[in-house]
Amino acid sequence: MPSRLNPYLNFDGDARQAMEFYQEVFGGTLALNTYGDLGGQPAGETADRIMHGMLETSAGFTLMGADNPPGTPHRPGNDVSVSLSGDDSAELRGYWDRLSADGTVMVPLEKQMWGDVFGMCADRFGVSWLVNISGTEG
Repeated sequence: MPSRLNPYLNFDGDARQAMEFYQEVFGGTLALNTYGDLGGQPAGETADRIMHGMLETSAGFTLMGADNPPGTPHRPGNDVSVSLSGDDSAELRGYWDRLSADGTVMVPLEKQMWGDVFGMCADRFGVSWLVNISGTEG
Protein backbone atom coordinates (compact mmCIF):
# COMPACT_ATOMS: atom_id res chain seq x y z
CA MET A 1 0.00 0.00 0.00
CA PRO A 2 1.37 3.44 -0.82
CA SER A 3 1.83 5.90 2.02
CA ARG A 4 -1.18 8.11 2.73
CA LEU A 5 -1.60 11.49 4.36
CA ASN A 6 -5.01 12.27 5.88
CA PRO A 7 -6.65 14.19 8.74
CA TYR A 8 -6.97 12.62 12.17
CA LEU A 9 -9.57 14.20 14.43
CA ASN A 10 -9.49 14.05 18.24
CA PHE A 11 -12.60 13.96 20.41
CA ASP A 12 -13.51 14.05 24.09
CA GLY A 13 -15.75 10.99 24.40
CA ASP A 14 -17.97 11.46 21.36
CA ALA A 15 -15.76 10.02 18.61
CA ARG A 16 -18.25 7.22 17.87
CA GLN A 17 -21.09 9.68 17.28
CA ALA A 18 -18.87 11.99 15.21
CA MET A 19 -17.47 9.23 13.00
CA GLU A 20 -20.97 7.77 12.46
CA PHE A 21 -22.14 11.26 11.48
CA TYR A 22 -19.29 11.60 8.96
CA GLN A 23 -20.26 8.21 7.55
CA GLU A 24 -23.82 9.52 7.04
CA VAL A 25 -22.40 12.60 5.30
CA PHE A 26 -19.76 10.95 3.09
CA GLY A 27 -20.89 7.30 2.94
CA GLY A 28 -18.26 4.60 2.94
CA THR A 29 -17.03 1.95 5.32
CA LEU A 30 -16.46 2.78 8.97
CA ALA A 31 -14.24 0.69 11.25
CA LEU A 32 -14.17 1.50 14.98
CA ASN A 33 -11.94 0.00 17.67
CA THR A 34 -12.46 0.79 21.34
CA TYR A 35 -9.82 0.90 24.04
CA GLY A 36 -11.52 -2.21 25.47
CA ASP A 37 -11.19 -4.10 22.17
CA LEU A 38 -7.43 -4.10 22.47
CA GLY A 39 -7.22 -5.59 25.95
CA GLY A 40 -5.56 -4.18 29.02
CA GLN A 41 -9.00 -3.87 30.63
CA PRO A 42 -9.34 -0.08 30.80
CA ALA A 43 -11.44 1.13 33.70
CA GLY A 44 -15.08 2.20 33.45
CA GLU A 45 -16.29 4.17 30.46
CA THR A 46 -12.80 4.30 28.95
CA ALA A 47 -13.31 0.78 27.60
CA ASP A 48 -16.10 2.03 25.31
CA ARG A 49 -14.22 5.07 24.04
CA ILE A 50 -12.88 4.92 20.49
CA MET A 51 -9.13 4.25 20.34
CA HIS A 52 -9.10 4.37 16.53
CA GLY A 53 -11.74 4.97 13.91
CA MET A 54 -11.32 5.04 10.14
CA LEU A 55 -13.82 6.00 7.48
CA GLU A 56 -12.94 5.12 3.88
CA THR A 57 -15.23 6.34 1.11
CA SER A 58 -15.74 5.46 -2.53
CA ALA A 59 -14.66 9.02 -3.38
CA GLY A 60 -11.20 8.19 -2.04
CA PHE A 61 -11.57 10.10 1.24
CA THR A 62 -10.03 8.69 4.39
CA LEU A 63 -10.94 10.30 7.70
CA MET A 64 -9.58 9.01 10.98
CA GLY A 65 -10.60 9.89 14.51
CA ALA A 66 -10.42 8.84 18.13
CA ASP A 67 -11.24 9.86 21.66
CA ASN A 68 -8.30 11.32 23.51
CA PRO A 69 -6.47 8.74 25.63
CA PRO A 70 -7.23 8.78 29.36
CA GLY A 71 -5.45 11.63 31.10
CA THR A 72 -4.94 13.58 27.87
CA PRO A 73 -6.70 16.94 27.84
CA HIS A 74 -9.00 17.82 24.95
CA ARG A 75 -8.14 21.19 23.44
CA PRO A 76 -10.86 22.32 21.03
CA GLY A 77 -9.36 24.21 18.13
CA ASN A 78 -6.20 22.15 18.47
CA ASP A 79 -7.82 18.79 17.85
CA VAL A 80 -6.53 17.81 14.42
CA SER A 81 -3.46 15.72 13.70
CA VAL A 82 -2.00 14.67 10.38
CA SER A 83 -1.68 10.91 9.90
CA LEU A 84 0.96 9.27 7.72
CA SER A 85 0.37 5.55 7.22
CA GLY A 86 1.39 2.73 4.95
CA ASP A 87 3.77 -0.20 4.70
CA ASP A 88 6.91 1.46 3.30
CA SER A 89 8.96 1.44 6.48
CA ALA A 90 11.98 3.29 5.09
CA GLU A 91 9.85 6.08 3.65
CA LEU A 92 7.73 6.51 6.78
CA ARG A 93 10.71 6.31 9.17
CA GLY A 94 12.39 9.02 7.10
CA TYR A 95 9.36 11.26 7.50
CA TRP A 96 9.30 10.48 11.24
CA ASP A 97 12.96 11.32 11.67
CA ARG A 98 12.57 14.69 9.96
CA LEU A 99 9.24 15.59 11.60
CA SER A 100 10.32 14.70 15.13
CA ALA A 101 13.74 16.39 14.87
CA ASP A 102 13.63 19.54 17.04
CA GLY A 103 10.04 18.63 17.96
CA THR A 104 8.37 16.77 20.82
CA VAL A 105 7.84 13.01 20.79
CA MET A 106 4.70 12.00 22.69
CA VAL A 107 4.76 8.30 21.67
CA PRO A 108 8.06 6.86 20.40
CA LEU A 109 7.95 5.17 16.99
CA GLU A 110 7.81 1.52 18.08
CA LYS A 111 5.73 -1.65 17.79
CA GLN A 112 2.31 -1.32 19.41
CA MET A 113 -0.21 -3.80 20.81
CA TRP A 114 -2.15 -3.88 17.52
CA GLY A 115 0.96 -5.13 15.68
CA ASP A 116 1.97 -2.00 13.76
CA VAL A 117 4.84 0.39 14.42
CA PHE A 118 3.35 3.71 15.56
CA GLY A 119 4.57 7.03 16.90
CA MET A 120 3.13 10.43 17.71
CA CYS A 121 5.01 13.73 17.73
CA ALA A 122 4.60 17.46 17.35
CA ASP A 123 6.99 19.06 14.89
CA ARG A 124 8.98 22.20 15.70
CA PHE A 125 5.98 24.29 14.61
CA GLY A 126 3.58 22.50 16.98
CA VAL A 127 1.78 20.48 14.28
CA SER A 128 0.75 17.02 15.56
CA TRP A 129 1.77 14.01 13.44
CA LEU A 130 0.82 10.33 13.72
CA VAL A 131 2.99 7.82 11.86
CA ASN A 132 1.80 4.21 11.47
CA ILE A 133 3.79 1.54 9.64
CA SER A 134 1.51 -1.43 8.96
CA GLY A 135 2.72 -4.98 9.30
CA THR A 136 4.66 -6.95 11.85
CA GLU A 137 8.02 -5.28 11.64
CA GLY A 138 9.88 -5.03 14.96
